Amino acid sequence: LRYFLSTGSSPGQDLRFSVEKVEAVWNFANKIWNASRFALMNMDGLKYEEINLDGKKSVADAWILTRLNETIEQVTRLSEKYEFGEVGRALYNFIWDDFCDWYIEMSKLPLNGDDEEAKHMTRTVLAYVLDNTMRLLHPFMPFITEEIWQNLPHEGESITVAAWPTVNEELSDQSQAASMKLLAEIIRSVRNIRSEVQTPMSKKVPLYISAKDADTLAVLEANAKYLERFCNPEPLVIGQDLDDPGQSMSAVVTGALLYLPLQGLIDIEAEKARLEKELEKWAKEVKLAQGKLSNERFVSKAPEAVVAEERAKEQDYLEKHATVLKRIEELNSL
Repeated sequence: LRYFLSTGSSPGQDLRFSVEKVEAVWNFANKIWNASRFALMNMDGLKYEEINLDGKKSVADAWILTRLNETIEQVTRLSEKYEFGEVGRALYNFIWDDFCDWYIEMSKLPLNGDDEEAKHMTRTVLAYVLDNTMRLLHPFMPFITEEIWQNLPHEGESITVAAWPTVNEELSDQSQAASMKLLAEIIRSVRNIRSEVQTPMSKKVPLYISAKDADTLAVLEANAKYLERFCNPEPLVIGQDLDDPGQSMSAVVTGALLYLPLQGLIDIEAEKARLEKELEKWAKEVKLAQGKLSNERFVSKAPEAVVAEERAKEQDYLEKHATVLKRIEELNSL
């Protein structure tokens, strides 16, 4: 734990004592412990030799395995360069955001369902991801990782002598990862809108999702159960080229436009003001992306994958800017 505290500092700098940092790391350790307890309580006697990732996976399963591969690659590369501050940040983001906040919550759907095959796959993914994550984290937090690892389905006497995790390319699925990213963006947007108008998650609200193309529509329809569980809509309407049902707050996500009709709760002028701020945000993002792409030095020297990613960002931001602008024009015509 003392070593993990030092990962937030820059190389060559002294580390000042910080109560806030101690509390933050304590909270992180507590988060890991609670997530692990949840996973262990749902193992249902799973043995190490029963771990098999060849079966059918949910979008959440495929996504977390893809993110684990990315984290293993990143942590290994940064560790070899002795950039332990960045290693700590990578592990923190993966464990807290991806595994605890998203995958653990989404795993409750199959674990509480009736599909035994889906339950077994979820338990397998939980065990596999936790096993590898504890091994990545072990040099920083040896005692908690050893305790958790010993209670997981595992092979060997101690995590101390367990093999360092390696990337398994067969478990990476960028298509499913992109689908999961879209679902997370929708869920986040709906929760933000609910918060703005002080509508609790326990109260059902209508949700209309207008997909920009058939592929996005197929992803949304195939994963509607996640939207129903985490957005609590009534009704949930998914389609293409949907019109504003009226008196709606809206949000732009990659590949879709969301409408939440909130009659009696929405202030049209306030909604337009909110969208104007969002329009400014996307305009800035477009400017930043285009600034990079207009830099000949960046385009010629950066790896092709990095340039391609920047072009994709530019297109995404341009589409979002255009969609928000159109939404403002619609509200102005009311």
